Amino acid sequence: MIRLVFIDVDGTLHGPRGVPDCAWEAAREARSRGLHLSLATGRPSAGLSLDYARRLDPDGLHVFHQGALVARADGTPEHAVRLPQTAYHRVVDLARAAALPLEAYTAEGGIFVERRASDLEAHARLLGIAFETLDLQALFFRSSVIRVQWVVRPSEAWERARARVDAELLERLSWHTGTSPATPGVLYASLLERRAGKLSAARWVAERMGVAMREVAMIGDGANDLELIRAAGVGIAMGNAPDEVKRAADRVVAPLEHCGLGEALETLWRERS
Repeated sequence: MIRLVFIDVDGTLHGPRGVPDCAWEAAREARSRGLHLSLATGRPSAGLSLDYARRLDPDGLHVFHQGALVARADGTPEHAVRLPQTAYHRVVDLARAAALPLEAYTAEGGIFVERRASDLEAHARLLGIAFETLDLQALFFRSSVIRVQWVVRPSEAWERARARVDAELLERLSWHTGTSPATPGVLYASLLERRAGKLSAARWVAERMGVAMREVAMIGDGANDLELIRAAGVGIAMGNAPDEVKRAADRVVAPLEHCGLGEALETLWRERS
């Protein structure tokens, strides 16, 4: 019997027109039927994603930053995987040398940059957050930095910086890259400590709640959901997911715009009855 459901945000809960009303209705019904709901997203624990966590399950534990952080719905951090100091400082040095925009995220919910840029401003609007500007090298000694992210467009400078990371830092860090239709042409290239991931964070949450992985469901649509979809007791792919994700899932539901999340949650709570 499923007791805990992890839910991806972009492409699962949130689409081009925001979050459909049917998703919130389904979440309320699922909670009333005894299911615990948890976000599992690459988004930070701030802005819109924190609003979504509060609405999805105000008493739950939620996974942010691709698994580098588990936090409560009010943003209080419960478990964080901090970036290694030497690797973090090297990334900041590379970004400075190449004059490439870099964001740094902390477990406490802060998002920091060293300089303003139009693509950074667009990203802040997309997330519903405000950045703070400061010396990123100094940031490491005042906060728990869990993620850095380049916000870049194709360029020789970016390719050189990425090649240096690949050559020097991948024993300690891992790449997580993505794009958004809201910011065409922009690549979001994050680096996390290698242990961080949605699956490891989900296991931490499940253990904290006394739930076995066979009692966990995961609903997602992206390649970054695959590990958790495969490991969960029930893995569910959205109808808008790529074929690779659908093949890995135990079930496939309707696309987001046709209330696939509502369908998935209803199926899970009905099986508890």
